[in-house]
Amino acid sequence: MEPDSRCSPGWRRRDCLLGSVGWLGGVALAAYPGASRAGGQVEEPLADSVRSALSAAIANTAPPVPEFTDIERRLSYLRWLGAMGDRLQRRKPDFQTRIDFLQTVWYESKRAGLDTTLVLGLIQVESAFRKFAISSVGARGYMQIMPFWVRLIGDGDAGKLFHMQTNIRFGCVILRHYLERERGDTFMALGRYNGSRGKAAYPNAVYAAARHWVHGDT
Repeated sequence: MEPDSRCSPGWRRRDCLLGSVGWLGGVALAAYPGASRAGGQVEEPLADSVRSALSAAIANTAPPVPEFTDIERRLSYLRWLGAMGDRLQRRKPDFQTRIDFLQTVWYESKRAGLDTTLVLGLIQVESAFRKFAISSVGARGYMQIMPFWVRLIGDGDAGKLFHMQTNIRFGCVILRHYLERERGDTFMALGRYNGSRGKAAYPNAVYAAARHWVHGDT
């Protein structure tokens, strides 16, 4: 069966996410088992201004504690946290580990201006929620970050990519960078994140995985 024709360059992520992607529903992880085909970001030259901006975004050490301007937004977050915790329980049985992970994903995705649902879908496809996943090309952690990134915009210590918040922060900052490079085209940005720019398989797998994490309070 062919993938949904709407999930192609030029369509916005929300159209693909909420569209008919049933052909992928049962095969998203089968096509990308664990981290075997994940994390193929390609090292590209960075302008000094871009490198400085990315380094500053990574270096900010603010703790992943969501802050809210009113009680309704806090209640919305707590509803989301409870629902996502239930969905993630099979993959992360320990309650505190699960909550810490979800809180970090929420904080870092919002901080980077990303859709939290999309980030969870990407993590599912990239690492199957495994903190210490390593791909065949050496990408590491939840969001399968290539080690060259810590040399380009970090302190050079690739071991830190197995630290939960560090990994998720790098992943969100990198995805935001790719979105800006692609002028907001999520399909192309996801392809660039995976090193398969312009090909449908990886973005479609992320869109399909993200469907599991859709929630009214996202």
